[in-house]
Amino acid sequence: MSNSDIYLLTTLLVYTGVAMIASWGLDLQIGETNVLNFGFILFEAIGAYVTAILSLGPDTANGGVQQYVFGAALPFPVPWLVATAAGAVLGLFMGLLTLRRLRGDYEAVVMLVMALVAFYAVSADTSLLNGSEGLSLIPAPFQGLVGGGPNTSMTYRWVYVAVVAFVCLLAFFVVRRITSAPLGRALRAVRENDAVAMSLGKDAVRLRILVQVVGGALGALAGAMLVQWVGAWAPGSWTYPETFTLFAAIIVGGRANASGVALGAIIVPGIILEGVIFLPSIGPSYLTPALQWVLIGVLIIGFMWFRPQGIIPERRRRFPALALPGGVEQSGAIQLVDVEPRRS
Repeated sequence: MSNSDIYLLTTLLVYTGVAMIASWGLDLQIGETNVLNFGFILFEAIGAYVTAILSLGPDTANGGVQQYVFGAALPFPVPWLVATAAGAVLGLFMGLLTLRRLRGDYEAVVMLVMALVAFYAVSADTSLLNGSEGLSLIPAPFQGLVGGGPNTSMTYRWVYVAVVAFVCLLAFFVVRRITSAPLGRALRAVRENDAVAMSLGKDAVRLRILVQVVGGALGALAGAMLVQWVGAWAPGSWTYPETFTLFAAIIVGGRANASGVALGAIIVPGIILEGVIFLPSIGPSYLTPALQWVLIGVLIIGFMWFRPQGIIPERRRRFPALALPGGVEQSGAIQLVDVEPRRS
């Protein structure tokens, strides 16, 4: 395998791993709890920006060609950890602002508007995060330990892939621990009917805010990992259609199923969006991106129409049959039946 093939393959693996983590974060919200977050890309953006300004050093460095607030040169993995915490704080803020009073379409619209406001605010103010030009020259982590960097050393690229794979396993473990525990059953109860969940003593608002926090942390971690691989980040990297890529991964793979979501992330962001780097260019430069979005739209419509449960459906826990009076058996739920009164 040539160096160019390794370069493309490692890029594809990193992008797919990042998409998996972000998709798991979004699935906790929409798949497990039915929190419609159309502004999820904002979490990736804050993770990327926090990591960038904590890695670049003061804005007077690199010839002072970039303007941004704060600025530090913290060692790995501190920028990733701080970015993850920033995503959790943003999730808490968005949850407190929207989830206590809004439901369904209203919360989706408000979260989308919040992402759009942040996008245009960052783009317009050049002193905040360098405006629409974004941040560049972001240093790669631990490059002094393995030599070179992502653009010069194939060894470094494989080390980064290994780190991304380890973080993916860790994120998968966290998501599975949440969804397979009693907490996961409470989240699904809120998803199905929050009024019934509250009647059983579950605080639906608190649970919805919790998944907003955890999902935001995972989204920010994904952004942190991506920005130090790419080395640059700008408002054009986090436009609102990027969120619908993650939605497509969840719909195709199967919502409320971590394995299905991972498969969807491989198919949609991995193969459809990034796998084209292995294909020869065809037609004008704008043709391939347009066809990618057309294909994603067709996948969303097709799966929602013919297989809404996705490739790997949500696991449903089955209970043994319950013997009821009158010789009636009911699996999983109690069925009301007419029973002849007992004669004394």
